[in-house]
Amino acid sequence: MSAILRVWRAFLLAGRFLTRWPFPAAADAPPTLYGSAAPFFPVIGLLLGALLAGLALGGHVFGLTAGPGAPALAMALLGVWVWSTGALHLDGLADCADAWVGGLGSRERTLAILKDPHIGAMGVVALILVLLAKLTALMVMLDLGGPSLWALLWVPVLARAQILWLALTTPAARREGLGAVLGAHLPRAAAWIAAGAATAVSLVAAAAYSPVTAMAAAAAAGLGLLAWRRSLLERLGGYTGDGVGALVELSETLLLLTTAFVLAADTATPVVS
Repeated sequence: MSAILRVWRAFLLAGRFLTRWPFPAAADAPPTLYGSAAPFFPVIGLLLGALLAGLALGGHVFGLTAGPGAPALAMALLGVWVWSTGALHLDGLADCADAWVGGLGSRERTLAILKDPHIGAMGVVALILVLLAKLTALMVMLDLGGPSLWALLWVPVLARAQILWLALTTPAARREGLGAVLGAHLPRAAAWIAAGAATAVSLVAAAAYSPVTAMAAAAAAGLGLLAWRRSLLERLGGYTGDGVGALVELSETLLLLTTAFVLAADTATPVVS
């Protein structure tokens, strides 16, 4: 297989794995190809971000970002976001919420709950909170309009770069599963370059319209990654596929809320007593 064809198949596999979009299936994909697909995760995030930002900017052109149209547009954006990813990362978040609470500090019990296909009360609560947080942040950003809508372009990119940072700095918790495949076959040099480039481009894009937003986003992404990595190591000794999905959801939520808070505070009128 030529190098160009292998890169193309890795890209297609990344798109098919992370989205519901009609990427062609990579027939008979060996485990090494799954590792090779990982550096393309931020690229898939860029495609997703382009779709979301395009829809938001289109709504802005037609006057849907202000007044009664804003909540409906925010809900539509969130629906497209969830559908496009197939709720893959939300599933990981729900599983981790159930496992972290129900595991009672036990590694074996936590791993057993992660393998359970059913969802519990804590998983439902985590999903509701994250989706409400995203919806609220989207409504704020739509109301602000203008440059704030461009955050939808880089947030998915930075959130998927987090996958690479986690895989590069953390061992897999199990010998089987997607986490183990990623850890065993990740092309580390390419992953370091992809993670660094995606993070840098995302923060530069944020700084182009708000340097404060870029600094706040960098802090949120960095602290969120460190906190979740520490929790994974303490509870499981490493990461799992569900842990990766939870990281993406937590990162997207933190970045959206951070951007909404910073930009809203920047436009707020100070109260003078």
